Amino acid sequence: MTRSLYRCLLATALSCWLAAAPAFALAPADVAPLAGDDFHAKASAIDALAAKPDTAARALLDGLADDRVLATGSGEVLIQTDGDDTQARDAVTGRLVAIGDAQPVMLNNLLRGKVSHALAGLRLASPDLPTRRAAVDALLANPDASMKPLVEAARAKETDPALKRRLDALWATTALTDPDPAKRLEAVKLVAGRHDLDFYPLLRPLVAMRADGAFAEPNPAVRAAAQRGIDELDAIERNSRIVGTLFAGVSLGSVLLLAALGLAITYGVIGVINMAHGEFLMIGAYATYVVQNAFRHYAPNAFDWYPLAAVPASFVAAAAVGVVLERLVLKRLYGRPLETLLTTFGASLVLMQGTRTLFGAQNVEVANPAWMTGGIAVMQNLILPYNRIVILAFSLTVVAIAWSVLTRTRLGLFVRAVTQNRSMAACVGVKTAFIDSYAFAFGAGIAGLGGCALSQIGNVGPDLGQSYIVDSFMAVVLGGVGQLAGTVLGSFGLGVLTKAIEPFSGAVLAKIAVLVLIVLFIQKRPQGLFALKGRSA
Repeated sequence: MTRSLYRCLLATALSCWLAAAPAFALAPADVAPLAGDDFHAKASAIDALAAKPDTAARALLDGLADDRVLATGSGEVLIQTDGDDTQARDAVTGRLVAIGDAQPVMLNNLLRGKVSHALAGLRLASPDLPTRRAAVDALLANPDASMKPLVEAARAKETDPALKRRLDALWATTALTDPDPAKRLEAVKLVAGRHDLDFYPLLRPLVAMRADGAFAEPNPAVRAAAQRGIDELDAIERNSRIVGTLFAGVSLGSVLLLAALGLAITYGVIGVINMAHGEFLMIGAYATYVVQNAFRHYAPNAFDWYPLAAVPASFVAAAAVGVVLERLVLKRLYGRPLETLLTTFGASLVLMQGTRTLFGAQNVEVANPAWMTGGIAVMQNLILPYNRIVILAFSLTVVAIAWSVLTRTRLGLFVRAVTQNRSMAACVGVKTAFIDSYAFAFGAGIAGLGGCALSQIGNVGPDLGQSYIVDSFMAVVLGGVGQLAGTVLGSFGLGVLTKAIEPFSGAVLAKIAVLVLIVLFIQKRPQGLFALKGRSA
């Protein structure tokens, strides 16, 4: 009885000692190539280490990844401990030895990539789910056929359903060169079923022809499956491109809308072709810049909310300049379109030079707040920026406010009356001079809001307004002079049409083509999309 108890205790102690001891199961032949200069021998050694899911192989690969592996003149491979320049552990025996004259093992980029893949492959067997998930992500980003045995083993053991599906895709990327056509076909179906555009380069070579006229993939069933997958990926990419073009066009249209809305109001009411309207955009943008700097200096903790203060500031600043321009200059030139055109052009030059004097000729930086930074991925290869989405919503909100002011207020009633028949409105007691100032200030303020929005997506400089004035006039003419709905449709239509043509002809030729199309349209329908109503029409 005593002897049996003794044997049991001895076996238990031996088991505990073995469990606590480091597992070094490498032979000198496994690590000797790492001490040499033969690239192919080193690559083969790393592949062999990747196929040994034990502690010793993992420790050696970790050392190679961290540049802690040394080689002695006699061919021994050592793993240096962090922070110890005198001793290192023998990769085969595990015992501590003096570093002496050992030199670092040199790896080029290709070998470092193999080490990284080998470590990712070994992590596939980790009991920790996040570790396995990170390993799968790393291998999916850069598949390697040499990892196929480890991937197959992990695929057979994986219990998490979501990770199992990703392992299936990973296995497929490593099995596309398998000599068995059945496995290649299964792999192609799995890769194609992922509908991932990043896997496009994996399928394309399967349907390509070699220089001798033969297909790279000899099996017709595999080629057919690969072609179906390529067609599906082409459809996904095409849809993503169409949606991206539409969003870019709508985004450009929202900017044009803010620029053209005020122009439509001022031209519709007082008939002034205001060549300085683009400078109201610039004033709104610089007002936003001033508010941003004020928040950065006086309220840095609330910096992300500076656009909420910049919106009314940009409206007031542009409206104030508009009132001054209308009261001092334009009211004396009503009914004289050529003089008004030249005068407003001169006013635009004065405003630009004044801005250069105050803020300098260089562009100024207006930063996006945190909640307008980044974007949302709606499709593959398509990310919609938050700042563009916010500006689109902001533009529609401004349109709704302008429509409410013009159709639901007493001043809006007077504006519509003056627009339709100025003489009759004056006969019934409407102060047309006041309405002119009000409409001009309101239109200038809306342009200032446009400048506030533009500051979030582009450069802010003295020449900001010149980039949008021509397109704004085209949007107003296309929609119908003085028509709010026409301006909305004209702006968005112009934006979408421009972005649809740009991929084929470039930005400059796209603008020329759009201008030609608008001229042809106006020849057929001079009143635009929406005709002006009233006796003055």
